[in-house]
Amino acid sequence: MVINRNVFSIKHRLNKLFLLFSSVAFILGCAAVILLFANYSKEQITNNAHQWAKVLSHQSVKDLLENDKQHLNDNLQVLTAVNNLNYIYIYRLESNKQASANSPLKIFSSYKKGSNAFTPPNNLAQLNALKSVKYSDNYIELVYPIKNDQNIIGYVYLQFDCHKSNQNVFNVSIIILMIALAVLLIAYAIVNSLLQTVVEAIALLGSNVLQISKRKDFSMRCEKMPYREIDVLAQHINLMLQRAEKYIAKREEDEQQFIQLNKSLEDKVNQRTEALKESNQELLSTLETLHQYQGQLVESEKMASLGDMVAGVAHEVNTPIGLGVTSSSLLYDRLIEIKQAFENKTLKSSQLKKFLADGEENLNIIMRNLSRAADLITSFKQVAVDQSSSEERRFNLKGLINEVVLTLQPQLKNTRYNIEIDCPENLIITSKPGPINQILVNLIMNSIIHGFENQGFGNIKIAIMDLSSQLHIHYQDNGRGINDEIKNKIFDPFITTKRGSGGSGLGMHLVYNLITQALNGTISFESEIDKGVIFDINFPIENENS
Repeated sequence: MVINRNVFSIKHRLNKLFLLFSSVAFILGCAAVILLFANYSKEQITNNAHQWAKVLSHQSVKDLLENDKQHLNDNLQVLTAVNNLNYIYIYRLESNKQASANSPLKIFSSYKKGSNAFTPPNNLAQLNALKSVKYSDNYIELVYPIKNDQNIIGYVYLQFDCHKSNQNVFNVSIIILMIALAVLLIAYAIVNSLLQTVVEAIALLGSNVLQISKRKDFSMRCEKMPYREIDVLAQHINLMLQRAEKYIAKREEDEQQFIQLNKSLEDKVNQRTEALKESNQELLSTLETLHQYQGQLVESEKMASLGDMVAGVAHEVNTPIGLGVTSSSLLYDRLIEIKQAFENKTLKSSQLKKFLADGEENLNIIMRNLSRAADLITSFKQVAVDQSSSEERRFNLKGLINEVVLTLQPQLKNTRYNIEIDCPENLIITSKPGPINQILVNLIMNSIIHGFENQGFGNIKIAIMDLSSQLHIHYQDNGRGINDEIKNKIFDPFITTKRGSGGSGLGMHLVYNLITQALNGTISFESEIDKGVIFDINFPIENENS
């Protein structure tokens, strides 16, 4: 513990204060006592002078009236027994004239102690100035009037010696100072003794507190003090130590609980971290599986659209082939009848003529339907090859679009859906026909399934513009348009308005991937409710002029 050396001890400070206050009190007390004693001595001398003046004034009346100077002188000589009486002068006023203030007065009788030279007052003005006692260093002066029936007939001048009185005052002052100093020393010794015991008690209390602080043992207590005030302080310190001990015990208990809680939390965090790692691993595995499933679904979407075309083309091909089979069967039956008539020699010219006409008609039907079936099969074969291949080749774009429309005839037959194609007839480009074929199929089917739903009719316009090294496809329909809630995520996978009704939500996602990845192009769209949709597609190509 660092002790500030600039701080005084209580004993030192109290000693200084006691010395200061006792010194001031000693000086003021002594001065007051001496002053009171001096004033008392002066007052005694003044009273004595007045008494003597009155006595002398009364005794001098008769002598002044009878002009008996000798008798007055004899009376004055009796005053030699008065030790402090220096001079007495009796002045007589002349009754026959008025005395002025500055006119000299005649001394009628006098008394002198010793042979010291002294000049008494010699006029009325000087006497009037001494009617009240005049104090000098070693004597006092007093003038008192001599009256006869209220008439002033003279004056008495008295001078008293104060030297002895002053000496008495000085001696008494010395005695008072010595007594006061002795009392002061005794008081200082008593106070110092009391301070010593108080300081020792405080020092003991401080030592107890210091030992508690060094040992940091708050179970210790301060000893009982000899003085009530210091003992109360010690009891308060003990109370504070008791509360500190309880607080420290509570804090240690809280720290142990906090350590246990931290350990428990660390265990829980570790467990949940492990669980989170396992969950993340499972999530990654699930995400990878989902990506695989998504790829498989995209491929399934491609094959599903191809399967739809297979079913449609099979249905379309089945009709002309059925008609060809029927016509062939009918022609065969007619041929058997002609053969039998020829063998039986019952063949008629009219019968032969009818057979030739029917045969020509049936052969035309067979040739026409077989040609139609051959065209359908050829178009389907090319479309199927294009959809299953992503290789670049040179091809006529108008022919590719016509083949796509032809393969979709089963979905367009018996409907009022019209497809308008605006494309140059001889536009030969080098690109990937498979993705283009799949894009057109998905856009047309998306319009039929979603855009023209519950509408019964619709127009689709496909406009092609050759921009040298870029091909622009402008696709537009007048269907229902795209809802606002899916407009911002139309190209996301599994987004469909036919959830639960056969819609996979992969059609437009497949279109976006084919354009951006297979063709390295871009796609944008505009749509308003009940005003249809517009798709603008751009991708790089090579044409025969480039």
